[in-house]
Amino acid sequence: MTKESGSEKTFAERVLIVIGFVALAVLLLLLLYFTFDVILLIFAAALLAVFLRGLAEILGRFVELSEGWLVLIVTLLLVGILVGAVTLLAPDVAEQVVHLRQELPRSAAAASNYIGQFGWGRALLDQLPSFNDFTANLNAVTVLSGVGGFFTSTIGAVGNFFITFLLAIYFASEPGFYVRGFVRLFPKSRRHRTTQVIASIGETLRWWLIGKAGSMIFIGLLTWIGLSIIGVPLALTLGLIAGLLSFIPNFGPILSAVPAILLAFIESPTTALYVAGLYALVQLIESNVVTPLIERETVELPPALTIVFQLALAVLVGGLGLVLATPLLAVIVVIVEMVYIQDLLGDRDTEVNKKVSREKVRAVSADLEKDEKR
Repeated sequence: MTKESGSEKTFAERVLIVIGFVALAVLLLLLLYFTFDVILLIFAAALLAVFLRGLAEILGRFVELSEGWLVLIVTLLLVGILVGAVTLLAPDVAEQVVHLRQELPRSAAAASNYIGQFGWGRALLDQLPSFNDFTANLNAVTVLSGVGGFFTSTIGAVGNFFITFLLAIYFASEPGFYVRGFVRLFPKSRRHRTTQVIASIGETLRWWLIGKAGSMIFIGLLTWIGLSIIGVPLALTLGLIAGLLSFIPNFGPILSAVPAILLAFIESPTTALYVAGLYALVQLIESNVVTPLIERETVELPPALTIVFQLALAVLVGGLGLVLATPLLAVIVVIVEMVYIQDLLGDRDTEVNKKVSREKVRAVSADLEKDEKR
């Protein structure tokens, strides 16, 4: 074999290796794209597991039981509280929701009539499809297909919820088992650092959830009280909607304010202005009181980056991506800070180091050492 033929063979082997790596990368990206919904469900389960785990740790300070039993007791208590709340509030909320569906078209018409008095309002309304054009395009086929799609999506959502809830119970009952299994995928020299990153992510998500739960309760109650004082109908339901949608930063408050402002237009444009001011005031108080408390224990997320990430996930996977965008971005920020900025760039002065629970790192590391000695 000549020297030239040997070099050609080596070059051909390198080309094949590069082609193989490119093909593998493309396959991995395609797999990630087509299974991204599943990945988000797993992340949602992990997020719920962090919440259950945090409550179980609080209960464990007063009751000496195993981790599994503590998580089970906390889960049963939460289910009991939810069932009790639904039993007490469901009749009033259901009646108000029906009334809301009946009143929204009338309030939307009142709002459009008021806006149509101005030149800019008429120009805006001319760009929107009229109600008559919308109803003219409806027929039995589109209605039936819409109903079928509704039930299909509803059944899928209920199934995804139960799968997520079941996974969360498993994750919360024995988190060390899953953490140790994941850490073993890394070289021994990097396992302690991997444990630190996981512990930091867990602490960040735990405090983010605590702050978000407090924020949701605060916004829901304050909105309900404010709407009741102003005299807007369906204040309880609108307050509940505001509290639930506040889980989604930036877009949730806007979505929750729309039906309240539309209903206020039935009374008068002045009432609608008061309602808009109320929602703005509630968000202003929340942003300057609750959010700073959250950011003391979690990473600070740039608002512009958060909005871009929310829009990207909303376009990619829809509503689920919009709901989970912020906590997922918090996880990505922690990984970038600890793995890229601290480890690769050598900058150890970032704030995330101060938020790592050293006790949890030592506990997980001790479990890893025990398993390796077996």
